[in-house]
This record gives sequence, structure tokens and C-alpha cells, in this order.
Amino acid sequence: MAIEQYTESLTLREMKCVLGDNGWGYVFPQGDVADADKISTLLKRAGGKPVQRALEDFSSGGSGKAKPEFIITFNDDVHTLIVVECKNSVKKHRSANLDCPNGYAVDGVLYYAKHLKESFNIVAVAVSGTKTTDIKVDAYFWGQGLTTYDAQLLKKSKNIILEPKNYIKLIKGEKLQKDYSLDEIRETAINMHDYLREIAVREEHKPIFIAGVLIALNNDDFSKSYAHLPSYNAVMSAIQTAIENELKKGGIRNDRTAYIKQIFKMLQDNSKFSAIPLIQKKSITWYVEQLEMKIKPMMDYADSTLDALGVFYHEFIKYSGGDGSGLGIVLTPQHLTEFMVELAGVNKNSKVVDICCGSGGFLVTAMSRMFRYANPVEVETIRKERLYGVEQDEGLYTLAIANMIIRQDGKSNIIKGDCFNPQIFEELKNLNINIGLINPPYSLKGGKAELEFVEQLLDVLTVGGTGVVVVPMSCAIGTKFKDIRERLFSKHTLKAVFSMPDDIFYPTGTNSCVMVWIAHAPHDTKKETFFGYCKNDGYVKRKKLGRIDYYGRWTDVLTKWLKLYHNRDVIDGISARSCVKHSDEWLCEAYMKTDYSTLTQDNFQKTVNDYLAYLVKAGEVNES
Repeated sequence: MAIEQYTESLTLREMKCVLGDNGWGYVFPQGDVADADKISTLLKRAGGKPVQRALEDFSSGGSGKAKPEFIITFNDDVHTLIVVECKNSVKKHRSANLDCPNGYAVDGVLYYAKHLKESFNIVAVAVSGTKTTDIKVDAYFWGQGLTTYDAQLLKKSKNIILEPKNYIKLIKGEKLQKDYSLDEIRETAINMHDYLREIAVREEHKPIFIAGVLIALNNDDFSKSYAHLPSYNAVMSAIQTAIENELKKGGIRNDRTAYIKQIFKMLQDNSKFSAIPLIQKKSITWYVEQLEMKIKPMMDYADSTLDALGVFYHEFIKYSGGDGSGLGIVLTPQHLTEFMVELAGVNKNSKVVDICCGSGGFLVTAMSRMFRYANPVEVETIRKERLYGVEQDEGLYTLAIANMIIRQDGKSNIIKGDCFNPQIFEELKNLNINIGLINPPYSLKGGKAELEFVEQLLDVLTVGGTGVVVVPMSCAIGTKFKDIRERLFSKHTLKAVFSMPDDIFYPTGTNSCVMVWIAHAPHDTKKETFFGYCKNDGYVKRKKLGRIDYYGRWTDVLTKWLKLYHNRDVIDGISARSCVKHSDEWLCEAYMKTDYSTLTQDNFQKTVNDYLAYLVKAGEVNES
């Protein structure tokens, strides 16, 4: 049987709070507010929750002191409290008449609120259930001294537990902000994907639906009004109007706007979708609320390098029957984009391009680094003139646009089209771009090879520009792509190559390397190229979480890798320098010396065992 402590633990976890001091405020458990005299007095006056008491009846309850699950205070707003009441079952969430404070979460929290509001503004939060997938949550605002509560002000947060500061932001109409959470992104993506499948939304329309709603939420009029719209058609029409207005502000071409609106018109005609009442889970309003309360706040940090939308999208397509991998689309891990942006030396004066930008992950990371060193005037220049992208896939293009609109950045500089289109090439070439970052699509049969994307990127850059690319290791082996490799060396310089961890793209099994190129400077085979063996990035695999920086090692690893690169240090087992031709292998493994000091008897035994197992499997050795 579920116990109430599970609900309490879940609530604290979702609020990202601990009992006691949280820096921004304090969380008191079970009415234990000994140091807060005014609160303590009001709780004593309220008394224990009675079994039955009309909400309009303001008389005291039972003996003793009221003991809500949590009372939360704020250092910067001493006039506002959050009071939380928990129940272990959704059946105990709310009574019909809100007159059973002892037995139901909503009834109980409003009972506390009506007494505490004598001296404070109260955010009353009722939580029922023990699993995030099926909890019920309602939040109300009861202003100090008022005779009744406001049920509409926090309506958007229904069935979502917000961080305490975000309840205050929601009341004030400010943008919500929250820490990046892979768990929350993954859970939201899986649920939305499955629910859209239930109503037969086509796979290629799903990401455009998500991106479109996020674009609409950037429109203040829509954000403030959608929760109060009376019907499915009214909400859908409002989304389309908001998208059109936001894309027009961003200078997006009319044909691109028309395509997105066409998708939403098809969704509007979906009879299964329109049949779900707006107040229910899985309705159009539910999707908007979930994205506004859970995903958009992770994207609203202008200085965040995290591409939350990109992660959301790739979690989304992971469950869609493989349409992502079938297109050769693989999300670049966040820490890898950081490493590559650092290698490129991106600064506030850089002009950056990604000619196959996907959801815009490299541009988001580059933008964050540029903002770090820019004043407000320079920030506006960066937004308007210094970030460029090209994307051919319709869904990914729409996501990139959404990413940039939400971050109030370079939305008009994302080009929809093929980066090999001569017109697009000339347009980019004339911009004097000096930094290129790409993770090209995996080469598909009959399509362009990864190194052809590298060549196109470098050709776009200005003389002396830097291109940093992540490609499969096969691109660095002398026996493959001979013609392209020779062309690259005839025009550009290979400055460095880093062998990356074998599972950095987990769960996709791709061995990769990062190359650093200098554009329009033919490679001098008499000058050394730097090679790094960067196989340990500190990340580990964890069940249901994927590959994560569990031990917090990445920052130190990044510093170490960059120091090696900038100093061009040669360390046995880690790095090397060598003169190379286009026909040579471009990997550290071919040139670095072994660090024998780290080898043990166990290493030797494992190698022998692995080799023996190979021989047995190949049928060359009989087990007996």
C-alpha cells in the first residue's frame, strides 16, 4: 500500500527542495515553524484539520496546531508562503464540496490557506498520488486578507509540481525558469509521443506540432489567454495566429509559415483530438500546459548552453519507429558541443555557421559562449548578425526556428534548404563567416559522404577560418574517401584530430573523432598535426538515464583536453604530433606511444582471454 511519505518525497524532489534552508528560502515540515512566530500563531489558531468544515466557515478546527506537510518561505518575499498538503491516493484529492479538510488534499490545503491568509499571500498546493505519471496536483492563490481564493491564476500548473520560485513567477506573469532535467525531458517526450500516436498523428507531424506550440508560447497574448479559451477550435486557431505573428516578427518566409500552419490545420481536423475535453489530460490545452510548465522553462535561460529542445526531439523520435536514425540524424551530446565550441575559439566577435544544424544545438552552445563576454549592445549584434544555420529536414528546421525564437536569437538566419545548393552556398560565402561547427548526417546510400559536408563547410568559411567537425572514425582512415581527402588537403589544413570515447553517441554505436581544420590554407605535409586520444570523458552509463556525468568529472576533463591541445603537449598514451599526408591515417592511435606504466597483469590477461575467445568463435581453436 502506498504511504503518504512517498507523496511527500516526490513533492520535494519535483520542487527540487530539501527540508530546511534552500538558499532562496526555507522548507518547514509538518507545521514545525518554531522560529516563525507569526506563522506558528496562525497554525495554532487554525487547529487540527476537522473531519468536516465548510470552506466558508473560518472558525478554528480541532485541538492542537495545524500541521501541513510543508510550509515554504522566501527570503526575498516575506509576505508570501507556499503551503503544501499531500495524500497518498488520487482518490483523496478533492471532495465534491471542498468541506472535508481531514480527508482530502485540496480541502486540507485550502483549510490551511484560509487561516494563513490573514497575514500572508498564500500559494496553496495539493498533491495526491505517489507516481509522477498519475499524480493529481492543483494550486490556488489566496491573497492576503481576501475572502476567497483565485482558482484561475495557477490553473496552468494543474497536475504539474513546479519549483517554488516558479509559482511566484506564474502569478506575476513572468517567464518560468528551471534547471535542465533529462529525466523530465524523457518522461514528457515519451508520454507525448504515445498520446499523439493514440490519436493517429503522423510521425513527421509530431515534432512540428511540438515546435509550433513552443513558438506560439513565445507570443505574450497567446500565453496569457490560451487557458481561458472555450473550445478546441479556438485554441487551435489561437496557436496558428500566434505562430504566424511570431514567425513574421522573426522574418521567416511566408512559405515556411504556411507549411507549419498547414500541419496545424490538419491537426485541427483530427476528430479524435478534438473530442478530448479541454479540461482533461491529453487535450490540446494539456499539451500546451505541459510544454509551457516543463520544457520551455529549461529553454528560457539565454545563457544556457543546453539544447533542451534538441534532447526532447531526439527522445521523441527514439520511440517513433526509427525515423531519426533512418535519416542519419543523431543528436550531438551536449558536452561534445561544448568541447567543439571551445576548440573553435568562439568569442563575441565570431560569425558562426552550422550547415546541417538540426535543432540548433551547436548554435545554442556557441551563442551562450558569445553572450558570456558581450555587453547588451553586442548581444543584440550577436543575435542578429553572428549565428547562421542551414537545415533541410522540415521537422528539424522548425525545431531550430523554435529554439532561436524562444531564445530571442537569430531566427531569421536559419535557412531551410540543402547546404549544397549553390545559391545558399553563395549567400553564406558572402557573410565572411569565420567559424564552422557540424555533425554531418551519416552517409546514406546514394547520398553525400560526411567529408563532403566538411569540404562544403570549409569552402564557405573566410580565409583562415576554423572548422570543427565530428565525423565517424572511418573518415580518418587513409583507405576510404581518397578523392575527397586529397581535395581537402589541397585547400585546407588539418590542424588537429581527437579520438573520442567509443560510446559518446550512446545508444547509437558510432566510433567518432573530432577534426579541427583551418580553411583556405593548403595542408603543409612538413608541419605536424596534433592528435589527441580522448577516450575517457568521465561519463558513465546508468540505467534509464543513458550516458551521464554521474561523478561530475567533465569540467576537469575538458580543461585537461583543451590544455593538451593549446600547448600541443605530447604525452605517452594520450597525445602525439605527426606530419601526415592525405593518404595517411588521421588518428592518434597510429602515432602515440604506449604508456606502459599503466599496464597491469590484469590488462595482459584480459587481452589474452579476448584473443582466445575470438579464435574459438572463429573456429580456429577447439575448446577441448
